[in-house]
Amino acid sequence: MPIDVPRVFLCVIGSGFLGLAAAAQQPLPLPPPTGEVVLRVCGEIEVRNEEDCAVFDMDSLRAIGHVHLKTSTIWTEGVQEFEGIRLKHLLDRVGVQGELIWASAANDYGADIPVSDATEDGPILAYMMNEELMSLREKGPLWIVYPFDDDSSYRTDLIYSRSVWQLVSLDIRN
Repeated sequence: MPIDVPRVFLCVIGSGFLGLAAAAQQPLPLPPPTGEVVLRVCGEIEVRNEEDCAVFDMDSLRAIGHVHLKTSTIWTEGVQEFEGIRLKHLLDRVGVQGELIWASAANDYGADIPVSDATEDGPILAYMMNEELMSLREKGPLWIVYPFDDDSSYRTDLIYSRSVWQLVSLDIRN
């Protein structure tokens, strides 16, 4: 009985591609931070590097990518330039599984943020304002900043309450 070489070849190649596709969907491991931890992401996530959490120093946050955002806020005068990472990209990196984020600040303030807020055009975790790292006294080291000037729907008391500064942790829940 003759072997249909092209069909066998396609089956082998096809199953190899399926294996590669499955491997590509697995989240990459997150190396432990080497510097001071500035953010803990815990709860319903797939990728962890410390017990039940993913912890980040500034370098590991920057490795996720960075974005610039120019916007005014109700807490500052005039338009400010922020640099940070998209909340969406951070959540994608840790493989978020929940629907709600409890964002906690160093001063014990906290706010619920729906995961659905984390869009490509949505909030960032800013670590710089006007080309300066933000100290704890200056709302840093991390501040959740929405693009207030880009969309009037961001200029509400509810969204303002989600703009947590002195951010230290995110707890992902269902």
